[in-house]
This record gives sequence, structure tokens and C-alpha cells, in this order.
Amino acid sequence: MGFKWWISLAIALFGVGLVIGLVTPTELGLPYEYMAGLEELGRILVPFSPVTAIIIFIKNVSVMLISFVFSPLLCLVPILTLAVNGWLMGFISVVVVQEEPVGYILAGLLPHGIFELPALIIAQAAALSFGVMVILALFKREKRSLLLPHLHRNLRYLVIACALLLPAAIIETYGTPLLLD
Repeated sequence: MGFKWWISLAIALFGVGLVIGLVTPTELGLPYEYMAGLEELGRILVPFSPVTAIIIFIKNVSVMLISFVFSPLLCLVPILTLAVNGWLMGFISVVVVQEEPVGYILAGLLPHGIFELPALIIAQAAALSFGVMVILALFKREKRSLLLPHLHRNLRYLVIACALLLPAAIIETYGTPLLLD
């Protein structure tokens, strides 16, 4: 299977999460612990601060690396990463649109999302591809010789995804706050 197939699968998993998020009743809300965590994060990550950009970048890269490393565990981490991120984007968009115009959501998501969403899709496609290859190599001896070249190829995609996260973090820190004021 070519990498385009893995990209398509990653987009589909994100899309399923997004649709579920869009149709989740907003009355359910987010768990209190999650909301408290977001509020605390909001106090730490102040706009226009280089520390904020660094924290956002490191957090996003960490998620990508953790997903890749744990992908051989039945690909559960990349699947959940895609579905949950899609769900959160959809759910929070619906909640925010109840208070603000659609343009507000677009201003908050699009500038950095142009880089961050492709990074997420590319990294999770690489994780899925690598995870499946490891699983196949465990059960099929003839696949074991393909494991190292497959790892190298997917690591290249992972590096590209991580590189896309740098402009995303900078835009999220310095550009998005200007658009939301």
C-alpha cells in the first residue's frame, strides 16, 4: 500500500471524529477536569510569548512521536489521536459558534491549521503505516526484511510533519491572537 492510501485513511479517521464532534449534543459538555485543564493551560500559554510558541511546538511534536512509537500496539494510538482530535475540533466548533460567528472559528483555526492539520495527517499516516508493518513483520517472516526500509521512509514523513508544526506554533502564538481580538 502506498503512502497516499495511509493519508486517505488518516483523513477518513479524522473526518469520522469531526462528524461525530459536530453531531454530539453540546449539552453533554466537556468533563470538568478537561475544562479546568484548559483554563490552566490558558493562564500558562500567553499570546505573543516565545515560551508559548516553544511549549505548543514541543507538545505537538511529543504527540506525534508518542503516536509513532506506540503505533505497533494495534495502531490504537494513531487511530485515537486522529478521531479524538477530529471530535474535539467539531465539538468545540459547535460550542463556540453558539456564542460567536463562524468567522471567529475560522480565524481561530485556519491560520495555524493550514500547517498543523496536514502535519497531524502526515504524522498519523506514517504511524499507521509503520504500526501495520511491525504487526505484519511479527507474523510473516518475509515482511521482516522490509521493516527497516519502511521505518526509514515513515521517519522521513514524520520529520516533515514535525517541521510543519514549527510555523503552526509561531502562527498560533503570534497571528491567531491578533485575529481573535
